[in-house]
Amino acid sequence: MCYDIKTKVEAALKRARHYGNEEAVQMLIEKFRPFLEDEWFHASGFQHPKLLIYTGDNSEMPIVASWGLIPFWVKNEEQQLDIWNKTINARGESIFEKPSFRTSAQSKRCLIYIDGFFEHHHFRGNAYPFYIQRIDEEPIILGGLWDEWTNKDSGEIVNSFTIVTTKANSLMSKIHNNPKLKEPRMPLILNEISAEEWLKGSANSAKKLIVPAADGVLKAHTVRKLRGKNAVGNTPEAIQEFIYPELKIIA
Repeated sequence: MCYDIKTKVEAALKRARHYGNEEAVQMLIEKFRPFLEDEWFHASGFQHPKLLIYTGDNSEMPIVASWGLIPFWVKNEEQQLDIWNKTINARGESIFEKPSFRTSAQSKRCLIYIDGFFEHHHFRGNAYPFYIQRIDEEPIILGGLWDEWTNKDSGEIVNSFTIVTTKANSLMSKIHNNPKLKEPRMPLILNEISAEEWLKGSANSAKKLIVPAADGVLKAHTVRKLRGKNAVGNTPEAIQEFIYPELKIIA
């Protein structure tokens, strides 16, 4: 699964910098400054942080969206709060069938640029967090779904998103071994070419992209605890390597 990520402004704006001029990017930074003042060393989906995503409506300029998809058909705030924690991730194999995701899977796919993500490895009854990033440490492009929901009580229009997941590749199969799950998982990671297809292609072409990332693209190391009384919180320590002597080495 993918409940925890690390991201900063530079990663989120990589696509905008590629397609736009620097003046336009600086305007974006000013526009989104209230959301971008703090770097997310560790952002949990259960906090529903506001992040930048790219949609098919304007694939070169991002919008602000809350993590945890709120389908357009949600009736009120009570139903929104009930569904929010259940839509942080979307299992790729079923997004075209599940009511919460199927409309977005057809026509509202999105991209999320991050620096890396966290996953827990289970060993002898304990959970050990790993930080995973690209080998070249360039931003990771995640495939997601988004939607636009109108809060009928306040009239506010809320953009929200979910991260699509798929079966794990070789590295993630070693890390993501949660005994409560049927199989190891990982977020849907796209490259520059498949990202365009995910945004603008047909539903059938998008389905073909829901596969594990190629081996050799990612690297990982253990970090300090992300949850509980010893959690380091949203600090630079969250991504720094921390060795657990009792943990078996994962190559």
